[in-house]
Amino acid sequence: MIQKVNYQDYLEITYQRLARGGVFLTVDGPKPNTMTIGWGGVNIYWGKPVFIVPVRESRHTFSMIEKASDFTVSVPIEVDMKKQLAFCGTRSGRDIDKYSAVELKLQPAQLVKAPIIADCELHYECKIIYKHALSETNLDPAIVKTHYPDYHTLYFGEILTTYLIPKGR
Repeated sequence: MIQKVNYQDYLEITYQRLARGGVFLTVDGPKPNTMTIGWGGVNIYWGKPVFIVPVRESRHTFSMIEKASDFTVSVPIEVDMKKQLAFCGTRSGRDIDKYSAVELKLQPAQLVKAPIIADCELHYECKIIYKHALSETNLDPAIVKTHYPDYHTLYFGEILTTYLIPKGR
């Protein structure tokens, strides 16, 4: 059963998961794609709660999110998804069907086109309201040196709904 929650209720655990293993970013397209993100966060912009997700230009997800109007972020809370997160963070949807490879299940979202990862408990559904491409010109040279063979575009997604789908024990 879906339990609607305030987006702020689970920010601490969302940030913990981002920092330790990541969370799932999913976009729709002719064939949906999911990747692991370990960077990102929730802030208030333009009076709205916004989930910011970075996607590198070299990623398969980039070409898809560029054409998308929305995305979902799915967060495992108690369920162990380390194997799936590692796989989705190191393999490209260009080359492999991630869902069958690690038995991830998709489920339709409530308000957006992009599906959610059914195996996760926590879900953010987001409508893209802004994007910004990072460039070497505006970054600290130390960050460029340590983190950038190619650059991210930041996608600002207004959080339309946040909910839990508890998993049986």
